[in-house]
Amino acid sequence: MPIRAVLWDIDDTIFDYAGADRAGLERHLRAEGLAEAYASVDQALTRWKELTHFHWRRFEAGGVDFEAQRRDRVRDFLGVPAMSDARADEWFACYVTHYEAAWQLFPDAVPALDRLADGFRHGVLSNSSLRNQHRKLTVLGVRDRFEAVVCAAELGVAKPRAAAFHAACDALGLPPGQVAYVGDHPDIDAEGAVAAGLAGIWLDRGGVGGRPELTRITGLGELPALLRADTRFGAPSSFG
Repeated sequence: MPIRAVLWDIDDTIFDYAGADRAGLERHLRAEGLAEAYASVDQALTRWKELTHFHWRRFEAGGVDFEAQRRDRVRDFLGVPAMSDARADEWFACYVTHYEAAWQLFPDAVPALDRLADGFRHGVLSNSSLRNQHRKLTVLGVRDRFEAVVCAAELGVAKPRAAAFHAACDALGLPPGQVAYVGDHPDIDAEGAVAAGLAGIWLDRGGVGGRPELTRITGLGELPALLRADTRFGAPSSFG
């Protein structure tokens, strides 16, 4: 059973989410007159990331919906717990304008997709919403590279739960054993994929290491050779 398809994470895998988030938040703070509320941009960004992580985990666990986690993130960041939904949505929409202005793919994303275009099918599984990720991929010029885009907000289940990976495999019409998953998070992406029966690949761009049980690459340039040499199932991939 060779690998026939690749499922991709988007944020911080093919798309430089961290870079856009930093640039967008800095511009937004200045536009809102909040630049002095924190000692530095780094401090503000650290707090924003902490809140993003916290509220995203609530969404993944099913405790709140996608829009609610955004609103609660804004309320906590600004320290205004009674802020209305409408005002929180407005604030976040302004942030998104600055964030989107900084969107860009990682330089190795398109070359990797080009090298894998013949022989492998492609899809996306993201712990975001279809509306957001479809638009992002379209603006970045790569939406047509993917047969299917599957997102947690619509599924009602998120990575690393096996049901999320299986839904994406179903969208491609392939069993998990014929699908590889590539993502930047060792637990949510690579380990979760392996537990669901896929070939999980950890994209460790920062060279953190320390997870010998996972298949690890440090850049997408390594991915084509890795997939074509796959021997997990006792034989090389049929695609050369």
